[in-house]
Amino acid sequence: MKTSLIPAIFKAFTFSICLLCIAPAEAQEAPKKDPKLNLYILIGQSNMAGRGVITSEYQEMHDERVLMFNAENKWVEARHPLHFDKPKVAGVGPGLSFGLEMAKANPDVKIGLIPCAVGGTPIEAWQPGAQDKATKKFPYDEALLRIKEAMKYGVVKGVVWHQGEGNSSEKGSETYLAQLSELIKRVRKETKNKKLPFVVGELGRYRDNYAFINDKLKELPGMVKYTAVASSEGLVHKGDGTHLDSPSATLLGKRMAEKMLYFKL
Repeated sequence: MKTSLIPAIFKAFTFSICLLCIAPAEAQEAPKKDPKLNLYILIGQSNMAGRGVITSEYQEMHDERVLMFNAENKWVEARHPLHFDKPKVAGVGPGLSFGLEMAKANPDVKIGLIPCAVGGTPIEAWQPGAQDKATKKFPYDEALLRIKEAMKYGVVKGVVWHQGEGNSSEKGSETYLAQLSELIKRVRKETKNKKLPFVVGELGRYRDNYAFINDKLKELPGMVKYTAVASSEGLVHKGDGTHLDSPSATLLGKRMAEKMLYFKL
């Protein structure tokens, strides 16, 4: 072999080795979308995230057909707490009982819950680019990233929203419906479903100022199609005057599922 050919052969060999090194990364398969994985977006503030005490009874609540998209964007079996907005206080919320009821009513599918709530956030924090000063999070932007990632695996079937404590003054409630309507419109646009069902939970009836939001929510189904409101009648707080106790959060989740099932998904 001529000496002049050696450098060329060596370069070709080296290039081939490099291609072999990077090939596995390029050859990774895209997630397979399962039409029978029904996704539900859970958004709002602390009562959606859940602050109820997780006793042994609530630790045992689970179903292998009910999954959650965890902090690492991985699907795992759903268990309390679903949310991780504030790990030190995260507890029982309505999301898991909602998912269990949806699975019970739809035995041929799996339910995928996408927890996105952030405690303490007013509705103004649920706009593109808005930052929540307390947590330094961007609630809407971060939720949208998670939703789009989760959509690679299944089909979004609905949204469950529980928020309003942060806007529960008479003045704060004045623009609430307009802001909520815009949020619904944005989420539907991002999920490419103009009829995406949107179920809202009433605030607890144990504080007088929460009535400002609840009175507004009564008007929502008449203003925005494919929306429904789950009642908070009889629900109680855990002793702090703000957060639902575990049985109440669980009952609210079941009521939200009842409303979601009206849409015949």
